[in-house]
Amino acid sequence: MPCFQLDKLLWFPPVDAAEDCGLLAVGGDLSPQRLLFAYSLGIFPWYNEGEPILWWSPDPRCILSPGEIHISRSLRKTLRRNIYRVSFNQAFDQVIQNCRDDRCREGGEGSWISPEMQAAYRNLHRLGFAHSVECWQGDMLVGGLYGLCLGRCFFGESMFSHRSDASKVALVGLACRLEAADFELIDCQQTTSHLLSLGAFEISRDEFLSRLKKGEVRPELKFSSDFPGEPVETLLLSAKLIEESQLQTR
Repeated sequence: MPCFQLDKLLWFPPVDAAEDCGLLAVGGDLSPQRLLFAYSLGIFPWYNEGEPILWWSPDPRCILSPGEIHISRSLRKTLRRNIYRVSFNQAFDQVIQNCRDDRCREGGEGSWISPEMQAAYRNLHRLGFAHSVECWQGDMLVGGLYGLCLGRCFFGESMFSHRSDASKVALVGLACRLEAADFELIDCQQTTSHLLSLGAFEISRDEFLSRLKKGEVRPELKFSSDFPGEPVETLLLSAKLIEESQLQTR
């Protein structure tokens, strides 16, 4: 199938027109309006720095159900040690920068978190749509993740870890919070063995779109500079409390 060329108009082709690899379109921009519209349709940007913007809608799609995250025996031990604490939206800029730096150190894979992408998601954070989860050891930021909230769906973008299990603890903290708010899913975008070990699983693109609709993510959102986001309120959770909340759901 052809890859569609986007222009200045706010539109996307049908997602079932994507190539087998999930590539749907090229071009456009990273304005808040286009990004939020894309995510509401199950589309996300992913491209290397210096290249045109590429838009993807893979089939199948990897997701996590907030109440079904897998806590391994070793992760449970980490939680019980109570050496970390989790916060929300306390260090968004640091989290996204650490995600880029870690991916770059792993062989250039982080080049997709370009300065242009960082600026776009920082803008979404200021508007109340992009959020970070931080994992701290004392006063040191040792892990975290960031993504977007639309309706009752969280779209994960990237995570980093500088201490054992730090990013996993951040993810458990996020899942705990989202489950309490009756969220439908956490979108993981791409399937990895790491995510599968945490309880992620694949669903078809059609089922993913159906679950977006169930999570009240609609493409006819009204966009404006004063669009009301749904920010996750600032909250500190001890690792022990996170573990207890997860155990109560099993």
